[in-house]
Amino acid sequence: MKLPEKAKKIPVEISRVILGCVFIFSGFVKAVDPLGSAYKFQDYFSSFGLDSLSFSALPASLFLSALEFVLGIFLLLAMYRRVTTILTLLFMSFMTCLTLYLAIANPVSDCGCFGDALVITNWETFYKNVILMAFTLATFFWYKLMTPVFSEKSVSLAALYTTVFILSISTYCYGNLPILDFRPYKIGNNIPEKMIRPEGAPHDVYETSFIYEKDGVKQEFTLDNYPADDPSWKFIDSKSILVKKGYTPPIHDFTITTITGDDITDNVLADTTYSFLLISYRLDKANDSDVDKINELYDYAQRFGYGYYMLTASTPDQIVEWAENTGAEYRICTTDGITLKTIVRSNPGMMLIKNGTIINKWAHRNLPVDSRLELPLNETGLGEIAPDKDVQKVFCCAIILMTPLALLFMLDRIRSKKKKINF
Repeated sequence: MKLPEKAKKIPVEISRVILGCVFIFSGFVKAVDPLGSAYKFQDYFSSFGLDSLSFSALPASLFLSALEFVLGIFLLLAMYRRVTTILTLLFMSFMTCLTLYLAIANPVSDCGCFGDALVITNWETFYKNVILMAFTLATFFWYKLMTPVFSEKSVSLAALYTTVFILSISTYCYGNLPILDFRPYKIGNNIPEKMIRPEGAPHDVYETSFIYEKDGVKQEFTLDNYPADDPSWKFIDSKSILVKKGYTPPIHDFTITTITGDDITDNVLADTTYSFLLISYRLDKANDSDVDKINELYDYAQRFGYGYYMLTASTPDQIVEWAENTGAEYRICTTDGITLKTIVRSNPGMMLIKNGTIINKWAHRNLPVDSRLELPLNETGLGEIAPDKDVQKVFCCAIILMTPLALLFMLDRIRSKKKKINF
């Protein structure tokens, strides 16, 4: 039986609103952290044996965030209805198939569909995509029932502004730091507190099996029945499979090790004075255009007795080369590369901590080398934790996006009324 138009219109309008909001959210949280999405693309390329494509990780990150955000706006405002619904169907079909593979094969633990803003498992991502696919099909088959917000004369301007807006956000956040930080190393967080495992928190559960060989035949045993007392069996190998994920602290891999192998993590985090941590996950890829600022900050730290360390995951040769080329006199230590990428989205970047609490972070081009450094940090605003303004930042972005679109909508209505009057 064919459904009447009114019975179709309500679900299709609901579908486009839900799809639009999800796409806008997904695209925006990726756009404010383009390097984070680029790192995720590199994880994908590595797991699929496509390391040669790593050079395209950043362009792919920028394209994906812009595509999702623009599609979301187009769906929400019913712009270019036919093309938009076709692209949405193609996108969701690809992502649903991809996330099914990720859920089964698990080459990466987190698909990154919502960046660091909302981390969900691969199976949860797949189920989410199945639900969204139902909304996608509704918009695809009944796209003509979606009510456009803009007229044909205004839709191209709205599309252009939306695209420019999201690309501008990505460009700014790439050149500086993400305007929203969803990671555990957010300003104001205390690193030691984020490393604590709550009492009674579940641990990872592994299933271990053992492979033994006898008379040229290999056999797999469990912990309960392996032939420990039978010398005729020769041990070959063992393997452990994670069967249940336990609790993992938000920060679980932060360590600072000197070149000589001494772990100084606790000493640095327990320092009641300020410590500057210069971050560079790869020195051979670090931007050295602001070396003078870096060295000037070191001199300032020396003058007022603050700690100053460089943290890197580079090789000893790369560390020596950096020190020789930049005249670095500060202490260079090693830390896990993934951790360093998570701490600050800049290479190099700077993090200021005090007693384990993150006071501030800067990209290398925004290092605070100005007149304020004539005074101790506690006498300047640099030594204080800036108030959390995430809500204000989101609100500001929404105003910048919606104000021109709202004005365009009002202009559309005025045009429409004039036509009716003239008619």
